[in-house]
Amino acid sequence: MRFLAILIISLTTSILSTTAWSKSNDRTILWAGCGITKKAFMAELGKAYEKKTGIKVNISGGGATKGIRKAVSGEIDIGGACRPIIEGHIEERKAYQVPVAWDALVVIVHEKNPVNSINSKELRDIYLGKIKNWKELGGPNAPIELYVRRGRFSGVGRTLRELVFSNYEQKFPAAKHIVRSSGPLEKGIQKNIYGIGTTGISSAKRRKVKMLKLNDKSPTYENIKNGSYVLYRPLYLVTKLRSQSDQKVKDFITYALSREGREIIRKAGTVPYMDAIGLVMKQIQQYDSATQKGL
Repeated sequence: MRFLAILIISLTTSILSTTAWSKSNDRTILWAGCGITKKAFMAELGKAYEKKTGIKVNISGGGATKGIRKAVSGEIDIGGACRPIIEGHIEERKAYQVPVAWDALVVIVHEKNPVNSINSKELRDIYLGKIKNWKELGGPNAPIELYVRRGRFSGVGRTLRELVFSNYEQKFPAAKHIVRSSGPLEKGIQKNIYGIGTTGISSAKRRKVKMLKLNDKSPTYENIKNGSYVLYRPLYLVTKLRSQSDQKVKDFITYALSREGREIIRKAGTVPYMDAIGLVMKQIQQYDSATQKGL
């Protein structure tokens, strides 16, 4: 199983990578990809790495698909992704993914929306158009305006389909606003008191929005770490196949997985991957469940 292999390789890498950082002649690392990964830890990690080594990490967004595919093509040194590679897509076949942290998907609404909690069935029914009015959730008598990401390959969209619907091809007929990325989704809901959508917590916590409890669990650091908040997923650094990567790239990933790197990620309010290793088996079970259903 490729997913399991990635996890095992990454765990081994994090435990055994103790080499010193090289003095590369190239003093810049180009990073692009998932905006949620960028906000979760990359900004802080990049600054700390430059201070330590003098190597500047240039960071831009563009989404998980861009991060994966541009890393594979060599247009950037390292990509950021909040989803695994998609089997069967040749543009992603030679990607090497290293899980570095844990993120959570959160359901967000306008900060003045009186609704505070939702359950998994209600969330599914909103996306399927079975729940259409806020009064059905204890809110005002007003139509629900659902915001969704365009396409099915985005990190949020693909993870939502996997964890909530167990169907990577699931369509969302209730969508009122279809946006290109998490940023516009969050900004739209921030301005729309009747809006609702799903995004990554690392991005949402920097906005003036309300994050709903899911199944009576808040998406707190501890609830994500112990798995009691159910919508969690790894955040990855992505390179070409490891044997083809530059030493400076390997060095940066080693730093991200080191004790110092994990402390930086922790201080950014994100759970380091190795801090919640017990989530790995749950993640594999989720993946297997989707696979057995032919997804």
